[in-house]
Amino acid sequence: MKHDTSGGRTPPAALPFALDTVGAGLPAAELVEALLDDDDALRSVVVAPPGTGKTTIVPPTVANRLSAHGRFGKVVVTQPRRMAARAAARRLASLTGTRLGAEIGYTVRGDQKTSRDTVVEFVTTGVLLRRLIRDPEAAGIAAIVLDEVHERHLDTDLTFAMVQQLGQLRDHPLDIVVMSATLDADMWANLLAADDQASAKILAVDAATYPLREQWAPLPGNQRGLDARGVTDTFLTHVADTVVSTVEREPDGDVLVFLPGAREIDRVANRLSQQLKSLEILPLLGSTSATEQDRILQPPTTRQPRRIVLATNVAESALTVPGVRLVVDAGFDRQSRLDTIRGVAGLVTVGAAKSSMIQRGGRAARQAPGLVVRCLSDAEFAARPAHRPAEVRTADLTQAVLDLACWGTADGSGMALPEPLPERAYHSAVETLTQLGALDDQLRVTALGRKLADLPVDPRLGRALYDGAEFAGAQLAAETVAALASDQRAPGADLAALLRRLRSERPQRWTSDVSRLRRVLPADSPKLSQDPLHIGMITALAYPSQIARRRGSGAGQESEYLLASGTAASLPRDSSLQGCQWLAIAELTLHGDRAIIRSAAELDQDHAELAAGTLVTNQIKAKFIDGKVSARSVHRLGAIELSSTPIKPTPEHTKVAVADDIRQRGVLDFFEVETNPKRYADFEALRGRMGLLHRVIGSPWPNVTDAALTNCLDDWLGPEIEQLAGGTHRDRIDLTAALRRLLPWPEASRLDELVPERLQVPSGSRVRLDWPAPEEHTNDDVAPPVLAVKLQECFGWTGSPTVVNGQVPVILHLLSPARRPLAITRDLANFWANIYPQVRAENRGRYVKHPWPEDPLTATATAKTNRALRNRGD
Repeated sequence: MKHDTSGGRTPPAALPFALDTVGAGLPAAELVEALLDDDDALRSVVVAPPGTGKTTIVPPTVANRLSAHGRFGKVVVTQPRRMAARAAARRLASLTGTRLGAEIGYTVRGDQKTSRDTVVEFVTTGVLLRRLIRDPEAAGIAAIVLDEVHERHLDTDLTFAMVQQLGQLRDHPLDIVVMSATLDADMWANLLAADDQASAKILAVDAATYPLREQWAPLPGNQRGLDARGVTDTFLTHVADTVVSTVEREPDGDVLVFLPGAREIDRVANRLSQQLKSLEILPLLGSTSATEQDRILQPPTTRQPRRIVLATNVAESALTVPGVRLVVDAGFDRQSRLDTIRGVAGLVTVGAAKSSMIQRGGRAARQAPGLVVRCLSDAEFAARPAHRPAEVRTADLTQAVLDLACWGTADGSGMALPEPLPERAYHSAVETLTQLGALDDQLRVTALGRKLADLPVDPRLGRALYDGAEFAGAQLAAETVAALASDQRAPGADLAALLRRLRSERPQRWTSDVSRLRRVLPADSPKLSQDPLHIGMITALAYPSQIARRRGSGAGQESEYLLASGTAASLPRDSSLQGCQWLAIAELTLHGDRAIIRSAAELDQDHAELAAGTLVTNQIKAKFIDGKVSARSVHRLGAIELSSTPIKPTPEHTKVAVADDIRQRGVLDFFEVETNPKRYADFEALRGRMGLLHRVIGSPWPNVTDAALTNCLDDWLGPEIEQLAGGTHRDRIDLTAALRRLLPWPEASRLDELVPERLQVPSGSRVRLDWPAPEEHTNDDVAPPVLAVKLQECFGWTGSPTVVNGQVPVILHLLSPARRPLAITRDLANFWANIYPQVRAENRGRYVKHPWPEDPLTATATAKTNRALRNRGD
């Protein structure tokens, strides 16, 4: 059995939080006893409706539990939105009488208030997801509370699966609590337990609800709130009028109005500001400034005017807007959608699910009796779906696939995902990332991938729409993209011919799509282009890997083309594009081993190179052959070689080629350090020692991560690059000697004193330390070195070893005589007193030839067997 006592400190006399004070008046306070009453790693599912105080009481309870069990580390609490994370941290800090950022803190994108004293940290789910990807061990985190999991955001699903897996694999315990207002408790409990033998506990609490009146205010007649453009102006006027009439009828309380997005909020706000000039109109969105959010979420004073808060679904759950007694719900929701057939992704406005509208209405009755007015009929409400679909079913999975690939499994296999990635959407994401160059062969995102990921539409069509509008005009860009997205076949594979037919016939779907796409483009875009090559340019922007050049044909034969992706394809015999030198291909079909072009537009080389972006390269290619170098100047568009000119190689060409190869691959990969650990053991040990000094002391000790070393090759590897350019094999390069060039002098004279290679143990042996790679250190935590030593060689040793003048403790891996780990500790005194008796009982019968004294503090430390000790006379 492996024991982890790396916490090693004595529990404090007082627990961190006074739960009686924090939970006063909160129904969720009844959860405290059940959460505290567990000796094993906590696995709990908390079911509690809004207003019970679960977000307030559960995190400090878990913190107290950790402290009572002598475990140390943060309690990290996730919220799906930044606003909720900040508000929850502020409220808990207020209830505990502490300064925000001290014991209670938060971290959201672009804003952080934490310190070394932070015990409970509220974060957005995305922040925790990024942390887990950077540090899969979650160093410094002892418990994770995942809130609002019922909303089924992609980030929440992925983070849950990662946390569940981490809880099973990590050496030391990780408490996990999953909670929400409404959820399938059994499903989450089963997922949380997974293959673990201990099942997850389900804890439930009821809310002390206030009466809630319901009223219906649908649009009159047969009018609809949505049309092809989205939410209609008529409906937004109706919502504003409903708010005005509700305020006039109900004299008390602030009003919370739910609208699907910023555009609708702006329009309703403008109308209300004209009709209700004495009231304060307050938009509340995720993009609202932190200062304004804080002001809105503070309890109103008697001197303040009555408030009308216009919010998106950020205020639907996990957030209380004080003073609200009235809710007006437009009944719509904005969700992400992915059309995997056409590859179009974006935000769409849909009718909100019943569960969402119930939660919205509950905002009015959280603190007192309230009223909800829904801008639809009760029959429409009854016809709405019960729940909002999980985001994984409807959204573009590109970012999710990247996150899972970073974790180690791009498709999520082997993980406790609430549901698997839809196969078609998954393959569509991988294909898109590969085609656009957003992922390299190791699934790493590129600069182009980051740019396209920021666009609000499908990356391929987004590139065609926005970039195409800049030179060809918004109208042509919209028309071409709409044609590319349509299911109509181009006659003779000629996309331009299809576009001419669509302009003539003007089918409703195509004209509607053109209008929709045109509205998102800048009004000052160039006028409609008449250049026929611009259709090909826009198509090439959407599908750069399908830019193709003719590679020869005989009379009467089909024209054959080589695509930038390396695929060969042919035009139909009757195509009007026969003979074109360049094509931008939109659609291919496969017939056996042949690829047939079904839709394409004419292009020329200038436009092809402009559209191809990063696929176009112009570089000197130098290759090592038998210790010599040959070089060519090559101009390429993907697999299409535009020109190649032999050049006479120079020593500088060779050195540049070697250095570029190292920079592209990284130092560790170029020299195959990880695949040859014995050969590079001294190099990695020195790098680990220097990396620890850089993390703890800083300047003048240099950064020696792989990225840092790769970025400063000239500072330390110059002579070795010349050797490689001269024909020396990389295996003969002395990386350790080269790395020593980065040691700062005269400080380097203290290297062995600060971070010794070996430590002497009580048996007299000098044992080599294992140093963490510099990449293992984080901004918050230092990865300590490890001393792996036989337990018997440590008898009598109570002083725990340290390095860097006592600033960094050494983690002891106490080994069996067979060098298998028995325990991990940084506190030997605690180990001998509390853990050793159990270790002795479990192993003395297994290793009978070795000493297992009852009192290890007075025994002789030794690496020898009992027989050897007797022969020696000890």
